[in-house]
Amino acid sequence: MFPGLTATQRLLPRLPRLLQRRRVTAEAEKGPALEKAVSAFRCVCGEDGVSLGEAVRQQHGRDESVHRCCPPDVVVFPRCVEEVSALAKICHRYDLPIIPFGTGTGLEGGVSALNGGVCFSLRNMDQVLDLHQEDFDVTVEPGVTRKALNAHLRHTGLWFPVDPGADASLCGMAATSASGTNAVRYGTMRENVLNLEVVLADGTVVHTAGKGRRPRKTSAGYNLTNLFVGSEGTLGIITKTTLRLYGIPEATVSAVCSFPSVQAAVDSTVQVLQAGVPIARIEFLDDVMIDACNRYNSLSYPVTPTLFLEFHGTESSLDEQISTTEEISGANGGSDFQWARDAETRERLWKARHDAWYAALALRPGCKAYSTDVCVPLSRLPQVIVETKEDLIQNKITGPLVGHVGDGNFHCLTVLDPSDSDEVQRVHLFTERLARRALAMDGTCTGEHGVGLGKRALLCEEMGPMTMEVMRSLKHTLDPKNLMNPGKIL
Repeated sequence: MFPGLTATQRLLPRLPRLLQRRRVTAEAEKGPALEKAVSAFRCVCGEDGVSLGEAVRQQHGRDESVHRCCPPDVVVFPRCVEEVSALAKICHRYDLPIIPFGTGTGLEGGVSALNGGVCFSLRNMDQVLDLHQEDFDVTVEPGVTRKALNAHLRHTGLWFPVDPGADASLCGMAATSASGTNAVRYGTMRENVLNLEVVLADGTVVHTAGKGRRPRKTSAGYNLTNLFVGSEGTLGIITKTTLRLYGIPEATVSAVCSFPSVQAAVDSTVQVLQAGVPIARIEFLDDVMIDACNRYNSLSYPVTPTLFLEFHGTESSLDEQISTTEEISGANGGSDFQWARDAETRERLWKARHDAWYAALALRPGCKAYSTDVCVPLSRLPQVIVETKEDLIQNKITGPLVGHVGDGNFHCLTVLDPSDSDEVQRVHLFTERLARRALAMDGTCTGEHGVGLGKRALLCEEMGPMTMEVMRSLKHTLDPKNLMNPGKIL
């Protein structure tokens, strides 16, 4: 009936009905337990800290992904780690699933309450704690977002550079191992988290590097911090994270450069990195994306593969960085260089990159956008991009490409009509091909979006059965009842 489709793909149209049937059965079983739990929740965080309202539950059952809304049965709003622990103990007693919620900016359905349960909305825990300027670190609660932290740090000469684009919760960024445009210089969340406070499924509170510890490096014991970074709420609730901070650079210069081909743009990137240029950001936009940005923002960039670059450092060091980069780019056919030093001109120069999502949506007014990402070794980036563009054209899919080219990570912003089932299926099959193409080139099915709901099967292909079994064993040890964000990753 569906030649060429796997069993999983044939199951997709029936999945909503199957989940609904399972949900009805589960609700019948947990009804009395849920009532008792809600009463206990109110004793912990008050009437205002518990919501059964339909609108609130719907709001907490979706993120920015294309996955359908799966609302929890109840939303709780703890104000401190003691309340989180007490609420978790109640959930553990009544076998209720726990779904942590930060700002809902995820892209893989990570907050969907597949089996109902209790959403822990952490927005009221919004304090910046224990800032140590001289040690370049800070501890924050899960309600603190990236922008809020940098606003708090504005007068200290420090900043936190990991920037996934959205104004996400910093603990949520740790939970998804987020990164973004600055990763080539400053690393991802995995390199910038020093310690975590985590509430386990049974309410136990643990500190992954020891309570109050914040050394810049350690060789003491297992790296539990990195176990929880990227765990997507499946092992515990992150209630505090201690982060590395950096000095705000003395000077910043931005640039845009056009190239005759994808290969030329990537060759320039590799050679700039090999030359030891400490570039802060180096972003790739393909010709389709540049054309969309030109139309959306009334810009006039050449419609060719383009690099957007940013340099941080002292005034004298920037001159050397710029000279080296311009020489390398010119040798690879780069042209139409535009440089900017002052903040206003830099912002104007980067406008195309910042507005890429909205520019892609404007290609097909009234449609929706779905962003998927993969990451490959730098040397394989030209091949995977060229093959992906051919795939998009062949299958008549609108999908501009944007990449953090400095670390081999790129996104395809597919724009589709969700009411067109044929197009939805074509996009779904395309995203699977893209991920498997990256895996075939020694890469990963996701560089920074995470696994969530959408890439669980691909994770199994990437890791292999033995590694997946180790992951399941770790999950079972920490969460034997499978209460923590069930149905995600594994």
